[in-house]
Amino acid sequence: MEKKKNTFEENMQELEVIVKELESGETALDDAIEKFKKAMSLAAICDEKLKNAEENISKILNDDGTLTEFKIEE
Repeated sequence: MEKKKNTFEENMQELEVIVKELESGETALDDAIEKFKKAMSLAAICDEKLKNAEENISKILNDDGTLTEFKIEE
């Protein structure tokens, strides 16, 4: 059975819950370590999804169907 991949929003929500639990200071050390590992994994997944989204958004579809990099001039 294939495991369902969570959406970016689901991962962020889970990450926020873990951070609140860790910030409370009421988590046992062993549990805190496991939660920290999970939080770091979720952060990496979210970062990768954001990078992929940025790459997709930064392209402009031309009239002829080709893609061009979108660059903001400062």
